[in-house]
Amino acid sequence: MADLPVAVSTFPYLYSHDGLGALRHLHAQGHKAFEMMVFPPHCWPSELTPSRRREYKAWLGDTGCAITSFCYPLLDNNPNSTDAKMRRYTLDRYREAIDLSADWGCPYVCAIPGPVNSLIDPPVDWMRAWFIEGMRELVDFAKGSGVEIILENVPFTFLPTARDMLEVAQEIGPEVGLNFDVCNSAYIREDVPAAIRMMGSRLKNVHISDSGYEVFKHNRLGTGIVQPGPAGAALREIGYTGMTVLEIITDATKPGADPDGDIRASHAILAQHGWAAA
Repeated sequence: MADLPVAVSTFPYLYSHDGLGALRHLHAQGHKAFEMMVFPPHCWPSELTPSRRREYKAWLGDTGCAITSFCYPLLDNNPNSTDAKMRRYTLDRYREAIDLSADWGCPYVCAIPGPVNSLIDPPVDWMRAWFIEGMRELVDFAKGSGVEIILENVPFTFLPTARDMLEVAQEIGPEVGLNFDVCNSAYIREDVPAAIRMMGSRLKNVHISDSGYEVFKHNRLGTGIVQPGPAGAALREIGYTGMTVLEIITDATKPGADPDGDIRASHAILAQHGWAAA
């Protein structure tokens, strides 16, 4: 069976480079497939002029590189907020990301349920209904664009598990896929290989990084709880052929940080367990 393909997230360069600068930087390190973070000032659709959009697209064509997924992180948005204006704001930003994905030939936009971290959270059935309503709107908006919405498991949301994501995706409709974050799953002590087998053909994209149990991180592989070997074996078992994104979140603006080295070391570990080498 062919080695599992690997992409790299631009997350470490959120504040050190704009999106195209991050792509150029990572390409110089030998990478050709990328997950683009959609967040200002890094890469924000409403701030990209037509000429700048064409510049990204031309660079991708000239280099043979590809943006294989878009990710809009949960930093200041919430698709299941109690505030209808915040829900509207979030969905409108997703719409812009879908348009940009279609223009640049990117097949997936990753959507994340909103966070729960207050002393008294809204009822889960409220949040679930708002989230499903919003995702159905995005699915309808994306029809005919070649872009698919994929849902991600994140520990500090109201839908933290792989089963949560699968059940919600099934309720939204068959057009919705799943983005499985191995680190997020391991952090909440899920059985990662079992989760992968459960998701099966719904699984469209994978994130991988590492963390300890004490503090939630997305560090370089080999430093914490994540075991790439069993995850890779389960992916091959279900016939997965999509990307595995190295989502190593080492802030390039911090003194002493080395995201390039962390990505390189993590990729080497993946290559030992059935993923394609750099």
